[in-house]
Amino acid sequence: MSTANARVALDAPPLEAVRRQLHPELNNAHVRFVGLHKTYPGQDAPALADIDLNIQHGEIFGIIGRSGAGKSSLIRTINRLEQPSGGRVLIDQVDIAGYDEDQLVGLRRRIGMIFQHFNLMSAKTVWQNVELPLKVAGVAKAERRRKVEALLELVGLQEKHHVYPAQLSGGQKQRVGIARALVHDPAILLCDEATSALDPETTESILGLLRDINRRLGLTIVLITHEMAVIRDICHRVVVLERGRIVEQGEVWRVFGDPRHEVSRTLLAPLQPALPQSLLDRLLPTAPDARAALV
Repeated sequence: MSTANARVALDAPPLEAVRRQLHPELNNAHVRFVGLHKTYPGQDAPALADIDLNIQHGEIFGIIGRSGAGKSSLIRTINRLEQPSGGRVLIDQVDIAGYDEDQLVGLRRRIGMIFQHFNLMSAKTVWQNVELPLKVAGVAKAERRRKVEALLELVGLQEKHHVYPAQLSGGQKQRVGIARALVHDPAILLCDEATSALDPETTESILGLLRDINRRLGLTIVLITHEMAVIRDICHRVVVLERGRIVEQGEVWRVFGDPRHEVSRTLLAPLQPALPQSLLDRLLPTAPDARAALV
């Protein structure tokens, strides 16, 4: 290579920089999946295949799909509870594949997680359940007290600090789970079927709390659910998985208003209004901003 050609090669922007110029949304990507694959031992079919996806800072992002579509496998790669078989997972543009044990501990403290079945310790009070992760991390007693008080107030359980889980309703148990997930001031909150065990009224209450947390704390929230109404009511964008692959993604108003894949249409059928199909076929979704402009 000549000196001139070598200088051009050295001066050329890296491929990643070029990609960012062409796709400016990557600059705000909080979580990014690039060519992600996951195959479990003893299984021929991949649990995840060719996943390319960006989740933006501060958004509430939904993942939907039928049972076995790969929803849980996908979010569990974000905190490395699942190790991908191929591809990359980037948090704030950093590939987490090479993290050692200490780095993984730090990563998981930045990523809170709440579950369908609450996972509370029955022999500990509400206060003790929330305090436990701080205690394990060696946080000083005064700081633990300050943090637990603030979190119980945030989730509306300051009057229940002395109560045991058996004395709580399902919604109250999930509020404890949310408080516990926030003890390390995470930047990302993963919700794995967090409302599936709750009645509709309690579900709406928990969704209201998650909206408030998203707004007040600026958290990126990623949730998976089989309840399409949950996605409709809280999420900004959504991805539809089928057999480990992305079949559709976009803003919720667009995907729910004009589903383009058969799986999406099947999942969303229960939400369709009771109108004749001939009329439904003539209706086109309108962006929220456009609707506001028409008022």
